[in-house]
Amino acid sequence: MRVVIVTESFPPDVNGVAHCALQTARHLVDRGHAPLVVAPATSAGNGPDALAPCPVVRVPSLPLPGYPQVRVALPSRRVASAITEHRADIVHLASPFILGVRGMAAASRLGIPAVAVYQTDLAGYARTYISAGEATAWRRIRSVHAAADLTLAPSSAALSDLETHGVPRVRLWARGVDTARFRPALRDETLRRELAPNGELIVGYVGRLAPEKQVELLAGVCALDGVRVVVVGDGPSETTLRAALPGAVFLGRRTGDDLARIFASLDVFAHTGPFETFCQTVQEAMASGVPVVAPAAGGPLDLVDHGRTGLLVPPRDTDAVRDAVLTLAADPALRAAYGAAGHGMVEGRTWAAVGDQLIGHYENVLSARKLVAA
Repeated sequence: MRVVIVTESFPPDVNGVAHCALQTARHLVDRGHAPLVVAPATSAGNGPDALAPCPVVRVPSLPLPGYPQVRVALPSRRVASAITEHRADIVHLASPFILGVRGMAAASRLGIPAVAVYQTDLAGYARTYISAGEATAWRRIRSVHAAADLTLAPSSAALSDLETHGVPRVRLWARGVDTARFRPALRDETLRRELAPNGELIVGYVGRLAPEKQVELLAGVCALDGVRVVVVGDGPSETTLRAALPGAVFLGRRTGDDLARIFASLDVFAHTGPFETFCQTVQEAMASGVPVVAPAAGGPLDLVDHGRTGLLVPPRDTDAVRDAVLTLAADPALRAAYGAAGHGMVEGRTWAAVGDQLIGHYENVLSARKLVAA
């Protein structure tokens, strides 16, 4: 198959959309298919694409006001040209909202089937960053996804949300995790001594430092005796979070094997954002054998088996997050049991496995198109 992946973000960006698009492209290449990626240009130019598994077409973009790490694509004919020149059999729209809308329009004009992958709470994102109302954002989401042959949702909560807002033809497609990279064996006692020199329990957060992630909910955890909070990531909220989380260690953005070593060296992973459609970092923590505390909302509902792999808490509740950490801090055996159970749950969720599921969805869409044409 010749596949054009139109994505709102792609490495060197570090986020769930970029990572999923990269893994999708890699898997398609591994299975003998021919992908092409269309993505917003980065401030670094085209150099980073030398490590991409397939050709990448960059569309002119501007930084999002107030959050320069996020690039917003500008109007361009490159999307339609890329789809035409690649002779695409199918168009994959990764978290379509701006660039993906153009990709959907081009696919429709050219009569090429499209699969739209819903991955981000775009309504909340628009409300937070570009002053658009949630209802307006949902109208845009519904418009582009309704035009697609198939929409793939990453979790049961996201699927329900899409169907509630009138999006048709929705199926579940979860995300994979790199179980070769994220594994318990990487636990590093030297690193642990650096992060917690007095032997404190290490509670980690990994992700964007942005308002919608509500990392300030870890303030109660910072106040606990014998606990050290470690924050990995960057973003527009970093300055305010440094003030809100006294005593926390901020490590900045980390990736690859370095990030995997940090994950495995945690005692507890705490996620705070209530708007996750999936929450890849929860899955990476589980693969690393680390018990999880997460809000009982969105993607974590599918990932965390409450009382077996971690603890789900009411969203936006600082006290609940603190109390869950206290429960785990008081019981090393419970932490070990949750960590082992979490690792067992995600062992089979490799990118190869979910990538094959995605190819199956492509094949179903192409077969349905042929039946209609016949």
